[in-house]
Amino acid sequence: MLEIDNIKLEIYNSLLSALGRLRRVNLMVSGQILLAMNFGLRIYHMFGKPEWFKRRKYGGWGLYPVTWQGWVYIAIFLIPFAVFQAFPVWSDELRIGVTAGWIALLLIDVTHIMMTLKNDEREKKIEALAERNAAWAMVGAIIIGILYQIIKSGFSQTVEVDWFLVAALSSGVITKAISNIVYERKNL
Repeated sequence: MLEIDNIKLEIYNSLLSALGRLRRVNLMVSGQILLAMNFGLRIYHMFGKPEWFKRRKYGGWGLYPVTWQGWVYIAIFLIPFAVFQAFPVWSDELRIGVTAGWIALLLIDVTHIMMTLKNDEREKKIEALAERNAAWAMVGAIIIGILYQIIKSGFSQTVEVDWFLVAALSSGVITKAISNIVYERKNL
């Protein structure tokens, strides 16, 4: 078992050294992989660079690659993960841990890329208006869904409302109220 763990660690270290940002990887006794990062004062990019991507405008949220480096970035994240999931050698606990870590690392890096994308003032305004319109459409869909559930439960004389929809709508109302208070105090 120790030999398999060492092989896994060696493969993982090769991948990380190829990516070139993480300094060391320790394999703990329980088999979980601990990534130890060397946090310097200047970390400009984790793995991906903003110039490799553009903001997705027409197909939802996120990014899409515009250079070959962007496609390689996607392959580096997807192929090893798919290979790891394809082999039934690892325990369920290790699979869950690696999956959670992999997703967290990807989300952190993509969030960083999205925050550092260069947009001019016109692109920022268009994005803000598009986000506002999307938010209004989602609020409308949630309200219609809640009303449908209330009417349907009224006919069956039971209370059957999806409380996650109510919580989503309520959190939106609270966020809007807090945002209005903060922005009014800042005199925007």
